[in-house]
Amino acid sequence: MRKLYIPASSRTPMIDFDFGKNHLKISGESYPEDVTEFYNPLFSALDAYLAELGPGKSCRFDFELIYINSSSAKAVMMLMDKLDVAASNSANVDIYWFYDAEDDTMQELGEEFGEDLENAKFHLEKMHG
Repeated sequence: MRKLYIPASSRTPMIDFDFGKNHLKISGESYPEDVTEFYNPLFSALDAYLAELGPGKSCRFDFELIYINSSSAKAVMMLMDKLDVAASNSANVDIYWFYDAEDDTMQELGEEFGEDLENAKFHLEKMHG
């Protein structure tokens, strides 16, 4: 599996996991009717990918979320936990949290997620455009 792509829907974000390029991205809005059903395949794909990401290898994960509900926030936290564990095993993991300059809520949420990371490098960035 070199790539996992799921287009955005009205309730779910776009998923673009390009494992070959070590660049994973999730963007849009996330409030699926069934969070478990939507995110479980992402967790499985990420677990398989991270299991192969050895020491010294690099990975970038971009979060460009405009809105997420509380259950999606838990799923995002689980994604970040998985990335943090990979970083604790000597992989170079960069997490980028993009937020709209007008959106204090998503900025604060990003800051909270970043504080929970112990090993991955966290970058808080304003979206441009």
